[in-house]
Amino acid sequence: VQLQASGGGLVQVGGSLRLSCAASGTLWTITSMSWYRQVPGKQRELIATILTGGSTNYADSVKGRFMISRDNAKNTVYLQMNNLKPEDTAVYVCAASRAILSTDITNSQPYNYWGQGTQVTVSS
Repeated sequence: VQLQASGGGLVQVGGSLRLSCAASGTLWTITSMSWYRQVPGKQRELIATILTGGSTNYADSVKGRFMISRDNAKNTVYLQMNNLKPEDTAVYVCAASRAILSTDITNSQPYNYWGQGTQVTVSS
């Protein structure tokens, strides 16, 4: 499975961005896909997850502002980010799992596949 993330950029506080994660390969093995974000010097943060069946969950830091969705016809998972804040500035990375069946954001089970990151910068 290969993952290709895109859609990052520079946006002002309060603005919106939509990230995309296009998947290819043996997708029938995938049970869940998620978005992480990474800030230098900080622990990588799992912020949104979606299961094959469509269940979703979010970290408290983005709940109510971000929405994860999927387009099965396009094999793509999206992250719609609204009301962006400076603290949302990070590299955003998508990941896929062959085994995770829970939307528990605290789940430490490792993901099998990772895309490259896309930078999101929110200016004040």
